[in-house]
Amino acid sequence: MNLFRMVLFCLSFITASQSIATAQSLGADVKIEQLGPSLAHPWGISLIDSKTALITLRDGVLIRMNLDTGNVTKIANVPAVFARRQGGLLDVLTHKNTSGLLSAYICYSKPVNGGAVTALDRAEVQKDSLINRQTLFQANDVSARAVHFGCRIAIHNKYLYLSIGDRGQRDNAQNFASHAGSVVRLNLNGLIPENNPVFPNGAPGLFTKGHRNPQGMAIHPLTGDVWINEHGPKGGDEINILQAGANYGWPLASFGKEYFGGPVGDGLTSFPGTTDPVWHWTPSIAPSGMAFYDKQMFPELKGGLLVSSLKFRRLYHVQLADNLPTSQSVILDRRIGRIRDVEITSNGAILLLSDEANGGLFRLSR
Repeated sequence: MNLFRMVLFCLSFITASQSIATAQSLGADVKIEQLGPSLAHPWGISLIDSKTALITLRDGVLIRMNLDTGNVTKIANVPAVFARRQGGLLDVLTHKNTSGLLSAYICYSKPVNGGAVTALDRAEVQKDSLINRQTLFQANDVSARAVHFGCRIAIHNKYLYLSIGDRGQRDNAQNFASHAGSVVRLNLNGLIPENNPVFPNGAPGLFTKGHRNPQGMAIHPLTGDVWINEHGPKGGDEINILQAGANYGWPLASFGKEYFGGPVGDGLTSFPGTTDPVWHWTPSIAPSGMAFYDKQMFPELKGGLLVSSLKFRRLYHVQLADNLPTSQSVILDRRIGRIRDVEITSNGAILLLSDEANGGLFRLSR
């Protein structure tokens, strides 16, 4: 860790002052406040309880934060990470089993011979350390390219879903033998469910294919469907609702264009045998975190989907009708920097991670 980031982390042991400002588009009674110290490139957040959260920092640090005091504790025994460009310690998801044992699932870019892969570890959280940590999954798409790891986690009905990007090698998203450009589904112990879909010569654990770089994932509270968002190229960011065995078309179809100009492939926005997105953004917003809002603190947001934007430094509210996106509005605009992740507390407050060198955790409440 370089000196600048070390200083930022050392500040985590001091209760930080809170900065308060009025939130955009939600009325004068709404405030946004920073919780705890500045953090260097936080990536994922997951609540342990109503007062405590685990937060990953991309450089390879895991912290626990008290949301009331802002006090931060470093958690030991995290995995070694490939901390280059988009790689590092990425998503975290806490889970309590029926006996109350608290586990943390951690997605990260794992250094291996030839580069790095997307990997998933599970460990028990005890005091200030991860114990009994084991690697449950390791993707087979080894690449030296430090991009498109995906790495968002969700749990529903005792299944774990994990997104994996195409690693900058787009054709692998249509190669069923590769984990690149996929969402995998595992049992909570890392074993592959017997009822997973079967892809021809498919890599172990595949649930869907044809993704570019999915960095947002949320479970619809009414239908139980798994929703993801993913980065397109120049335009064509998408929201997709996952169906077992479906192919979401990248790079055969896209609403985006090449960064250097011109169409992607044949310029198709839909391709036979693949599933179209239910929503897309052009120009790109660079979506990342995503959460359905079903609480009472912000009734004007209830029933909608919150999506964080890296590119435009915004928080979007996507309105739904018949469980599909219909329109959107901006509810926070360029107030805290690049917004990487969003989490909803039990009382309805909205937690946001600012992915900046001098970023941190912010709370939107009234």
